[in-house]
Amino acid sequence: MRVVPILMADDDPLDQLLTKEAFQEAKSLNPIYFVSNGVELMQYLRREPPYNDETAYPWPGLVLLDLNMPKMGGRECLEQIRKDPELQHLPVVIMTTSNREEEIFKSYDLGANSYITKPVDFEKLVAQVGALSAYWCSIVELPDV
Repeated sequence: MRVVPILMADDDPLDQLLTKEAFQEAKSLNPIYFVSNGVELMQYLRREPPYNDETAYPWPGLVLLDLNMPKMGGRECLEQIRKDPELQHLPVVIMTTSNREEEIFKSYDLGANSYITKPVDFEKLVAQVGALSAYWCSIVELPDV
């Protein structure tokens, strides 16, 4: 398994904590970093301060994106990522609580690589992030950046 930094954009501190613990519980070797809104996500990806320290904020091989965030929502972030030649190759997985069909269609239309509904049960979250980590970091060929 390759070690791939994962960047998660989610405004809920509890979801961040549970996801971090789920990655640890799933024994994922992939470090996970967090931003709390879409503006921070785009600053991170564009290496703008305070995210311009490449040691502290390594380039992600995978972005986990919540749809409903303050300042800039996940849909707008996804649109910006897909329109930016420097970012458009990044794998983006929507990881959100909504399982509404129109949200799923819209996300794929905007260029999401996958759409995952966050489970409420922690053990299911552990299984989900374990499978996600195995798929994106062991099975899929990601571009070297």
